[in-house]
Amino acid sequence: RSRAEVDATLQTAKLNSAELLPAVHCLSFGPQASAGECCLLQLEPGLCAELEAGRSLIIRGEKDEKAVLCSKDKTYDMKIADTSNMLLFIPGCKTPEELNADPASCNIIHSQIAGFSNNYWELRRCRPKLKKLRKLLMEDPYEGPSSQKDQTSTCSKYTTEDLLSLIQASEEEILHQLQVIDACKIEGYWRILEFSYEMKLLDHVTQLIDSESWSLNKVPLRTCLEELGSLEPREMIEHILLSYGRKYVDDGEVYFEMCEDKICRAIAQMLLQNAVKFNLSEFQEVWQQSVPEGMTTRLDQLKGLALVDKSSRPETIFLLKVEDLPEDNQERFNSLFSIREKWTEVDITPYIQDLCAEKQTVGALLTKYARSSMLNGVKVYNSRRPIS
Repeated sequence: RSRAEVDATLQTAKLNSAELLPAVHCLSFGPQASAGECCLLQLEPGLCAELEAGRSLIIRGEKDEKAVLCSKDKTYDMKIADTSNMLLFIPGCKTPEELNADPASCNIIHSQIAGFSNNYWELRRCRPKLKKLRKLLMEDPYEGPSSQKDQTSTCSKYTTEDLLSLIQASEEEILHQLQVIDACKIEGYWRILEFSYEMKLLDHVTQLIDSESWSLNKVPLRTCLEELGSLEPREMIEHILLSYGRKYVDDGEVYFEMCEDKICRAIAQMLLQNAVKFNLSEFQEVWQQSVPEGMTTRLDQLKGLALVDKSSRPETIFLLKVEDLPEDNQERFNSLFSIREKWTEVDITPYIQDLCAEKQTVGALLTKYARSSMLNGVKVYNSRRPIS
């Protein structure tokens, strides 16, 4: 187009050229222009800053999984958003701000369209999909150095790089979850201790604390390693101390402050795992007798691990671990309502707390997936849909 043709077009469109920038982009489709060659990704400012700083954004997901995009510390769902406006890819295209800043560009600019699209990828912050992490590591739990199974096992073992390629979560979220589930590195591979071996290690430590009359707030690492190193690998002794205690340094010596709640919880799991249901009062008595001297057992230590059935006579308690429940919101609620028809908010909260998205409350989740009613003056929640 010539300038005269552009002015004639403006006149036909009844546009006043004085109100427009003097530069004109004349667009034409290049020989290679086609849809589907390029994808557009809508990024929030924080993710743009990541790229501009030279860091990577990684798309994760196996063939049977929905793709997620991960930064160093966050995970995002990826969804295609359609738009009624055709989006054009024009290399070297100047924005109005750039044209204003360059008076010499106020003329006809011929630009070729390299590609076009009618949709783009939209990102939405989501919970990292971490349930698979525990599932992979539980394929081959570590049973100790003397275990024949560990020496002959053909199960896969996973390095950090393996987990980054298989788990739909950011690196920081994966490493944090490995701490949460008390995984440890053995010969370069991440492992979870088999529960009976973990309890064996914990028993060694608690018996030593008892025999030495140490305060639970000041357990010396060096002495533990010296006394127990002949029974189990020193790195396993230190790992169990890290799992059930808080490490600190005092006067150049490393000590651990043991976590009473976590130790009581583990012993409760050991007692409950071989029983379908346990008489509540009998369980509480046996549980208190089983924990190290000086520790006090409380039912609130078992949130997300065990559930009390107050409707049975006598009252009972049974194992119900939150990590065994589905990761999907609707499936989680279906599973919970198949176990119990009506839940109080206090009882259900430990089993849905981890489903809350950023800035989302348990109340908002219950409003979406459950229906409330009053039962004997207490608000309870049941399923919005029939449970088969």
